[in-house]
Amino acid sequence: MKERFTLKETFAWISADEKRYIEVAKAELKERRTDLERFVRWQPYFAVTLDEYPIDKTNELPEIVLRMIESASKFGIGPMSAVAGTLAEFAVAAMRDAGATYAMVDNGGDVALITDRDVLVGVYAGESPFSNKIALKIRPSSVLLGICTSSGSVGHSISFGNADAATVMSNSASLSDAAATALCNSVSDVQSVKNAFQTIEHVDGIRGALVIYKDVLATCGKLAEIVRL
Repeated sequence: MKERFTLKETFAWISADEKRYIEVAKAELKERRTDLERFVRWQPYFAVTLDEYPIDKTNELPEIVLRMIESASKFGIGPMSAVAGTLAEFAVAAMRDAGATYAMVDNGGDVALITDRDVLVGVYAGESPFSNKIALKIRPSSVLLGICTSSGSVGHSISFGNADAATVMSNSASLSDAAATALCNSVSDVQSVKNAFQTIEHVDGIRGALVIYKDVLATCGKLAEIVRL
C-alpha cells in the first residue's frame, strides 16, 4: 500500500505492506521534523547557510541535525542540502526496526528504502527526453539504500547547476541527497557532465550516480540497472 503524507514543507509518499508501518513512518517524520524545527529556532543560520556548517561540540545536537551536517560537509555545502533524504532515511529505518521488510519513503524525489522484491525508482528530468522514460531497477536489499535526485531545471530547491537530473545511489539517503546536490551544482553545460562525477566519487558509501543534461545521459560507479519504462 501507498499513502501520501504532508507536513509543512514535507510532501512524501510512504509505501509498505501494512498500514502499521506507514503509521510508524509518519510518527518518525513528525518527531524528526520537530527536532529540526526546534534547533532552527535556536540556530536560524543552519537553515540558510550554503556553506559547510561547523559542529558545535559544546552542545548536544539532535541526531537529525548531526546527520545532515555530516553528509553535507563531505561536499562542503550547507546542511539543508540533505534535509529531505535524511528525513526519509529516519522514517525507513523506523519502519525496518518495527519489522517491515519492504519500506519506501519518497520525499520529493529523495528516496530511502529497504525491499524484499524488485522495485523500480523512476527518474524525472524535466523537459529532457529521458524524463519519465527510465528507472533504476532495485534488487532486494535488507540494507537501507538512498536514491536521491537534484535538478537545476525542476523544482523549488536551490541549485547552482543546470542538470535536468543528478541522481545518486548510496547506503544512506542523507548522503545521497547531499551528493546529488553537489553533483547537480557541478553541471553547467554538456562539456561539464563527464567531469562532474569527480565531485562525489571520493566519498565512501556512494555506489553510483547518473546525470541527465538535455539529451545526454552519463553514469558512474555501480549504479543499479537502468531500465526503460
